[in-house]
Amino acid sequence: MGFTMPEYIEPDFNQEFLQKAPDAVMAAVEKDFVAPDNYHATTIFPEYFKVNGQWILAKESRMDCVAVYDHGQIRVVEFRNLKKGDLVFVGRTEDGSEGIYVWPHGFNQGKIRENEDTFAFRALRSRETAYSKDYDELYELLKYEKEGGGNILWVMGPACAFDADSRNAFAALIRAGYVQGLMAGNALATHDLEAAYLRTALGQDVYTQESMPGGHYNHIDTLNKVRGCGSIENFVGEGYAGDGIMYECVKNHVPYVLVGSIRDDGPLPEVFGNVYEGQNAMRDLVRKATTVICMASALHTIATGNMTPSFRESDGKIRPLYFFSVDISEFAVNKLRDRGSLSVKTFVTNVQDFIVHVRNGLNLTEE
Repeated sequence: MGFTMPEYIEPDFNQEFLQKAPDAVMAAVEKDFVAPDNYHATTIFPEYFKVNGQWILAKESRMDCVAVYDHGQIRVVEFRNLKKGDLVFVGRTEDGSEGIYVWPHGFNQGKIRENEDTFAFRALRSRETAYSKDYDELYELLKYEKEGGGNILWVMGPACAFDADSRNAFAALIRAGYVQGLMAGNALATHDLEAAYLRTALGQDVYTQESMPGGHYNHIDTLNKVRGCGSIENFVGEGYAGDGIMYECVKNHVPYVLVGSIRDDGPLPEVFGNVYEGQNAMRDLVRKATTVICMASALHTIATGNMTPSFRESDGKIRPLYFFSVDISEFAVNKLRDRGSLSVKTFVTNVQDFIVHVRNGLNLTEE
């Protein structure tokens, strides 16, 4: 079947309403971290700003930020990163009337499929949705990304490390080159390293799920050992972990970002305790991503969705940025859509089964 990258069609700027549109208005930031009145808030879609009669694309966007004009380029900036003197675009319309044009139809031209009914059963994604076609399309996309130099970023909750088969499956994905970045919390890495070190996750055998005597100590013993080693890399290098997700990330030089929460034990040495430093590190990985797959981590998924645009600019070309949310809870995947990440495709399923399914669909053999 193969995968074909959709062609991006930019707006027709020869249309009269866009030709006659005024230049966008800018206002200077008067105080660090504070946007001027009537600031324009950005979206996940391509946005164009008219400056000196020319429409300029904000090449790197994210929702709920502001657009700053900087030497002929447009930067999308979080409020907390605004500096006095920054020139911020102002205007609350998106139809070009104020020199700001949001373009959500670049990959479909806004066309509605022929014979598409206004009413249809099972229009939303649920446990009853048929996912066979979605899986096949995902396999082809992942192959395309790997062969074409794409960047596949995975966002993982701790459930991904609680099962022997899912750990092995994701390790195989890393070895095969289908993982260019990983984002998670303290728990995913801790329980994966616990499984490598003591063969348990939260004290339960990762295969039989049998609780081990004194197993409630295992995750904090693991944390303590890693902290004693000084880093996850040292923990792996000293032989305390010989398999699993974090082991393969270290061995294959896959960058990862672990951002902590108020409930963390330990945490691991690499975990960001400052939430804004963690957000910056996450966004650095998101900026490189062309496909993002989020699994069983509602808060990390929503955070990632909030900083991920629907497109990616590379070498002067615009392509879709593919975004997937996988969770056994319908609420969790639909919550992301409610937050404004409308381009997300969802799978309602057990994430452990999902990872194994993807490994098998890509025909990756166990080593």
